[in-house]
Amino acid sequence: MNPLKKKPRTSSYAQAPEKPEWLKVRLPFREKENPVSLVRETVDSGKLHTVCESASCPNLNHCWSRKTATYMLAGDICTRRCGYCDVAFGKPNSLDPEEPRRVAESAAALGLKHVVITSVNRDDLPDGGAAHYKETVLRIRELLPNCKIELLVPDFKAKEENLEIIYSGKPDIFNHNLETVKRLFPEIAPAKKYERSLQVLEYASQKGFLTKSGLILGLGETIEEVKEALLDLRKAGVKMVTLGQYLQPTPTHHPVKEYVHPDRFRELKKYGEEIGFTSVFSGPLVRSSYHADEQAAWRGN
Repeated sequence: MNPLKKKPRTSSYAQAPEKPEWLKVRLPFREKENPVSLVRETVDSGKLHTVCESASCPNLNHCWSRKTATYMLAGDICTRRCGYCDVAFGKPNSLDPEEPRRVAESAAALGLKHVVITSVNRDDLPDGGAAHYKETVLRIRELLPNCKIELLVPDFKAKEENLEIIYSGKPDIFNHNLETVKRLFPEIAPAKKYERSLQVLEYASQKGFLTKSGLILGLGETIEEVKEALLDLRKAGVKMVTLGQYLQPTPTHHPVKEYVHPDRFRELKKYGEEIGFTSVFSGPLVRSSYHADEQAAWRGN
């Protein structure tokens, strides 16, 4: 195991309070009847990473039971440390040139009709890993020409030459998460910039791509700040948005300030639709790639 995989943080917070009932995930199937083992076998045999596991997503069993997973490119060690994220921070390994092929073969083995591809931040690479994304898209197109491809990308520091590489791969959906409100960026994501993330999304929108973004709630934001962030996303041309509850991965991560009630998520869903989003998935367990296929199919309906 890479000794940097779980590099300790310098600060510690109290463990989050007990989850309310609406955040307790229950599996409606018997283990022997679900295809979770098939997804795990496919991912493991391909020596692949998923954000489902690396980011400790609470929906892993639910999504894997539907034979859906979000592939994470470029290793499982990130060059940025964000207060909300459970992906390991440290010095990444070199890119694996065979990874795009293995991702495509895994997606084909599962017979996916909609695949989500993301990655860690790779600020150590001149292109931020953009060419690796493009190669993965091209490989998937070869094996699954009718599969919809959604890219959930980092900001690439908003360098146009890197974004152009991503665009040239022609993904079906360009997704970049804003994550939180403007006031909290310096505390929650000090290596990111609010305006830079909006710039990346605006670039993609201007190129004609269907753009998507997401926010996690419960970090200490106000509803007014969330609405302001949603307005900023619409101004940047974003059409699809997800809103979900932040869950503290460990005591060393930013604490949960509030378990947002489902009624608040419904209120924000209504607001998002009123200001022009074509798809708003809003709820405590919603994540950016949660039921991504349904989000894409539902938009505009």
